[in-house]
Amino acid sequence: MVHGLNMNLNFVENLNHTPCYVVDKALLKRNLEILGGVEKKTGAKILLALKGFAMFSLFPVIREYLSGTAASSLYEARLGFEEFGEEVHACAPAFRDDEFEDILMCSSHITFNSFTQWARLKPRVAAFPKPVKCALRINPEHSEVKVPIYDPCAPGSRLGIPIKAFRGKDIEGIKGLHFHTLCELNSDALERTLKQVETKFGEYLYDMEWVNFGGGHHITRNDYDIPRLCRIITDFSAKYKVQVYLEPGEAIALNTGYLVASVLDVIPSSPDIAILDTSAAAHMPDVLEMPYRPVIAGSGDPGELQHTYKLGGMTCLAGDIIGEYSFNKPLKPGMRLVLKDMAHYTMVKNNTFNGINLPSIVIYDPDGNKLETVRTFSYEDYRNRLS
Repeated sequence: MVHGLNMNLNFVENLNHTPCYVVDKALLKRNLEILGGVEKKTGAKILLALKGFAMFSLFPVIREYLSGTAASSLYEARLGFEEFGEEVHACAPAFRDDEFEDILMCSSHITFNSFTQWARLKPRVAAFPKPVKCALRINPEHSEVKVPIYDPCAPGSRLGIPIKAFRGKDIEGIKGLHFHTLCELNSDALERTLKQVETKFGEYLYDMEWVNFGGGHHITRNDYDIPRLCRIITDFSAKYKVQVYLEPGEAIALNTGYLVASVLDVIPSSPDIAILDTSAAAHMPDVLEMPYRPVIAGSGDPGELQHTYKLGGMTCLAGDIIGEYSFNKPLKPGMRLVLKDMAHYTMVKNNTFNGINLPSIVIYDPDGNKLETVRTFSYEDYRNRLS
């Protein structure tokens, strides 16, 4: 399947340098309008999960539509508190004693992953001068995610409390329940999961003030069933009289950004190998971790178009391969390639392996065809991570 230029890519030739991540402000607003519409229709509150997208230069735009942020660490909580404002929901497998005071300072809501953590830290919550609402993460033991590494309900999971460990425990002071069991899934998966949550934890739901449905909801995907999602939320919140939260990360930045790279060299082989000034290992780790094959504008599958290449990264890792693609024209040094859907889980996960510099971060505003480089990186950024 040929991946055509179906998005506005007029900015590509105006970029001063590559590699760079480019986030299209208009596409981001499109996603936010969809999510904001869900909030208005249902009364649910949608949070930006910082683990998926944490580009704080765009927080002023996101804040117009969403209700806060979801954090999985102290630094994420601090970023949400200082740069976004509004509600900050912290949830982690465990909290460090030496960081917990700062977590409390930055958070409006905290979710504990076990009763032992809750019992140990409950006195510190009660003694803290600022009120913080507390919840427990539950594990409904119902798997919708097919890839084990992304499945929080896989056997032996360390994430969430199963019902057998829940019964008979003192939940005084707990105002919410939180489950996060999905990954890139539609609302039918949420509906099936919620039935298990109600079956196993229903007796506790009536005593809660809020329930967090977690993330993994692909709400801004074209085929996502939004009316079903809205029905699920409104029915649940009416039944249990609770505030419903959702915390997508990927759905906020889905299909809003690109990674623009240049060809550095072409090595004769079978197929020929094009070395780019980017890296799967350093700049888009999910390409190797998931794994998946990114979409490149104007490309086709191997052999589909006239010229096929294996695209390789800059690092010394033998497996730093982006994938095989075909093009209508032969690739030459200096040519630019546009990798699509590169806003989420790229900037938050990239690294400086091999001393490869990080891509710059650019905002593109189609209104006026304006480019704004909001961050560049240097040797000092690499050096200062080390000792």
